[in-house]
This record gives sequence, structure tokens and C-alpha cells, in this order.
Amino acid sequence: MKPSTSLITGATSGIGLATAKLFAKKGMRLILCGRRIERLFKLKKTLECQCHILNFDVSKSHDVFSAIDSLPGEFSKIDILINNAGNAHGLDSVDLADVEDWDNMINSNLKGLLYVTKSVIGQMVQRKTGHIINVGSIAGKEVYPKGSVYCATKFAVDAFTKGLRMDLNPLGIKVGAIHPGLVETEFSMVRFKGDAKRAKMVYHGIDALHGRDIAQAIWFMVKAPKHVNIADMVILPTAQANSTVIQRRDI
Repeated sequence: MKPSTSLITGATSGIGLATAKLFAKKGMRLILCGRRIERLFKLKKTLECQCHILNFDVSKSHDVFSAIDSLPGEFSKIDILINNAGNAHGLDSVDLADVEDWDNMINSNLKGLLYVTKSVIGQMVQRKTGHIINVGSIAGKEVYPKGSVYCATKFAVDAFTKGLRMDLNPLGIKVGAIHPGLVETEFSMVRFKGDAKRAKMVYHGIDALHGRDIAQAIWFMVKAPKHVNIADMVILPTAQANSTVIQRRDI
């Protein structure tokens, strides 16, 4: 029996990287996507599985469709899509925010997810089988101060996931989303534009989630029986009650 083929965006760090490593151990055939080509090549060398890499920016629609169209035959039928790519840029009130940060978040978190989904979905519809999992955020369930546009993109991901599930329901294609709370990855370094001290404070005094925690949950969703679709999952570290209530240890 041939292994299932999974396409993972944002595979070079954080949740995407952890998911790629776990899926490889489980015998999946992988298509790993990202902007940092050197990291993709390095990752491919470490994985003991059939693996193909695609180097593109999800925010550029032409590049997305060209990359997916370039897949060789053995990787051309995608069974599982993990839409993981995305970032936060800045943490500012609306009046002080940089419009370029807004554009970056909308283009990657929302439009990029739409482009990748559109580029893959046709073959799933044709075969009447497939599984799409969108990586959202607790920020797609609850708005927090100074996160208005980031939260808006993740609320949009949540809404798109629900609508996509309705559209694909007659075809038996599974659609779900996973919404993590605080996950200690490169996320905060990107948000704070390389300010390591500020990024570190986000996780100060708590046992945050790690990429491997979310990867295990994604695997749980993927391996559910055929008649079971885990539509929506929120995962928080124990110290986090919601997007704003966090119990920190005194250190």
C-alpha cells in the first residue's frame, strides 16, 4: 500500500517543522514548502521518507500555483494538506500600527492559505477524497489588545474553514482547524522584528506549548477513522486560560 502524501506549508520552523518530522516517522510521503530554501534542503536530508521540497512564498499566487503544478508524478496526488504558513508582525494599537505589517499578515495568514488551498483542492474534488487542516490560533477565537489585524486574519481563517467544510461536505472531504495558544517557536521573534528580549518575555514564567505538541494533535486529527472528522480543536498550555489570562510563575 502506497503511503499517503501530505503537503505542509511553513515547514522550515515551529509547528510545520515538528509536523514534518512526526509525519516522516509515521511513514508519510511529504511535500515540504517554505521560503527558506537552505532550511528545506537541510530538513530533507534529515528525514527518512519520500520527500519533495517546494520553495515559494504563499503570499504570491502565481508562485503558489506554479509550484504545485511542478510536482512530479509520484507527489502529484495530495491526500492531506496542512496549511501552517503564517506570521504575526508587530503588536501595536491600530493608530500606531505599520500598514506594511498589516499587508504582510493578510497576505500570508489569509490570502496565502486561500491560494494554497485553491491550488490543491481541485484534485481532491476530482477524487472525492482528501483532508485539509488549517492551523489557526486562539487569536481566531478571541481578540486581544493591540492584535486587531492579526486576530482578524485568524478569525477569517476560522470562518473560511467552516465555509470550506460546508462546500466539501457532499464529497466526503474532511476539513478541520487547530487553534493553538502560546507555542514557543520563532513566532515572537518575527512579531517583534528580531527583538530577542521582548520575544522571550512572551513565554516568561510559563511552560508554553511546543511545536511537537501541536504536531501530535494534528496527527491525531489525520489518523481519526474515516467516519470521524475532528472539525475544530483549541489547544492551550495549562497556564493559559484564554488569549489574555495567563498564570505566570515568579522567576
